[in-house]
Amino acid sequence: MATNGNIVNVSQLSIPIFNGESYEFWSIKMKTLFKSQDIWDLVENGYIEPDEEARLRDNKKKDSKALFFIQQVVHEIVFLKIAAANIAKEAWGILQTTFQGSSKVMKIKLQSLRRDFETLQMKGGEPVQDFLSRVAEIVNKMRSYGENINDQTIVAKILRSLTPKFDHVVAAIEESKDLETFTFDELMGSLQSHETRLNRTEEKTEERAFHVKGEAFPQKNEQKWRGQVGSRGRGGRGRGRG
Repeated sequence: MATNGNIVNVSQLSIPIFNGESYEFWSIKMKTLFKSQDIWDLVENGYIEPDEEARLRDNKKKDSKALFFIQQVVHEIVFLKIAAANIAKEAWGILQTTFQGSSKVMKIKLQSLRRDFETLQMKGGEPVQDFLSRVAEIVNKMRSYGENINDQTIVAKILRSLTPKFDHVVAAIEESKDLETFTFDELMGSLQSHETRLNRTEEKTEERAFHVKGEAFPQKNEQKWRGQVGSRGRGGRGRGRG
């Protein structure tokens, strides 16, 4: 990301052009951009025109910068909806209402996401990465709707939602880690490492079982073959004597 004083070269940003889909994830990236430029407060709340001319001029300049960012990272079809907006707060509010819903709709969606989060459980045989991805998707959507959910809440939810094969690693984490500071990323690393070790152990167990089974079959077949040969031999001699 190239900078010139306080100006960001928006053409080098990795934020995708918003085409009307996945607003929740796009808005999170935009909020991070605004915060990095110290202009999120203007986008979220607008600004009050103070008596000081210099401060007003500075606020207007920052607001124009924020509006410019918004205009640059939306598709032409989306841009038409905000073309008449004169300040960043107005443009941001139009996008939020259009693609995320009114405050009432947002509260309803947030309630639904909270239920999804509370009832979320890891499925039997589900890779831990898939489960954690499902958790992260719901959490990111909740945050995009204004939910202030911290890592401690997420970690506690994950630990009580894993399948029984993770019971001993959950116990180890609860005994050895400070769950007040243990992050989602740290938990993800621990669980993935544990799953890798489990998979290796299972593979070795299956391999040993396969070898043992493979060795047992020839012995049984050889015994059966000898028995058949012996029976034919004894039967043949008996008929000869007759």
